[in-house]
Amino acid sequence: DPTLRYRVLFSVTKAPASPDQVNPNLEKVARFVNLLGADGIRPLPGDVAVVIHGPATPLVMNDAAYAERMKTRTNPNLPLIAALQSAGVSVRVCSQALAGNKIDAASVEKTVEIDVSALTTMATLQLRGWALIPD
Repeated sequence: DPTLRYRVLFSVTKAPASPDQVNPNLEKVARFVNLLGADGIRPLPGDVAVVIHGPATPLVMNDAAYAERMKTRTNPNLPLIAALQSAGVSVRVCSQALAGNKIDAASVEKTVEIDVSALTTMATLQLRGWALIPD
């Protein structure tokens, strides 16, 4: 509906089947943005947000840290994160999940925002009108 303001929050908690694969829930965010775009709907920057937490948390690590931790050559999620951000999607990670997964904040890709907690981000955005799409 082109008359609506689409404000949508995706909760991404699940890790992919293999660390050398792109997280399928990030792909779901891209599909959503592409489906809106196919109908000429362009959400405002930040109106589509992704909060990453739980077992999915490592996907926000920079290439070097991810490769060392996951035994891969690179982080396959970073190109999609960059494309989502170019489309105006806000990509965020829970600092509590970073601590729980023993990930140093310095190893987080510099374009990813670090929130105090996924729980407060999800509650705050929902109270402000964002629709939550869980994984």
